[in-house]
Amino acid sequence: MVFDGILISLIVGFLRKGNLLGIANLKLNAGFVFPLLLAIQLSIYVFQSRFEFLTLISGYLFIAVYLFGMYFLWLNRHHHGFILIFAGVFLNFLVMALNGGRMPVSMEAALVLDPHYIDVLKNSVYGKHTLLTESTRLAFLGDVIPITSPYPKSQVISIGDVFMNIGVFFFIQHLMLSHKKIDISNPVLSKGGEVHG
Repeated sequence: MVFDGILISLIVGFLRKGNLLGIANLKLNAGFVFPLLLAIQLSIYVFQSRFEFLTLISGYLFIAVYLFGMYFLWLNRHHHGFILIFAGVFLNFLVMALNGGRMPVSMEAALVLDPHYIDVLKNSVYGKHTLLTESTRLAFLGDVIPITSPYPKSQVISIGDVFMNIGVFFFIQHLMLSHKKIDISNPVLSKGGEVHG
């Protein structure tokens, strides 16, 4: 869902006559952390079903990834939207940490998805997800919000995902439109003119 949020934010930014200069010039503290954590998560997704040991510890690995992710977000909290992104990641981390390192998914909400997805959830490990049951802790923070038509891709998201996407939207809008704020209060400078003393 976060990737959807990024795409939507970019489209809206271009419609508002923004550009990618702000993104190109973006500087993040410990910027290497995010792509590294993304690579680790993708590696877990790919290999946990092949190696039993990795399957057993993958929940703990996901928790570790989230902890480092929150540390990265906190280091960059001065950026627009990062506090909201941090809040969303924390909510997802909290429910996962209390449920074995996996995100609980509501069976009722998942009915909007391909039936194969539910079968896999019932019978084996699927990414970082698990079925929500009566014993699930803080179930309301799990993936319990179904999104379907007219949205082009049916999916189930969490409250944390909502916070993250709002934060991502604010962040990208600020980056894409920041050039429009330069000297906006000075009509002479904003038109490329000169100020003479």
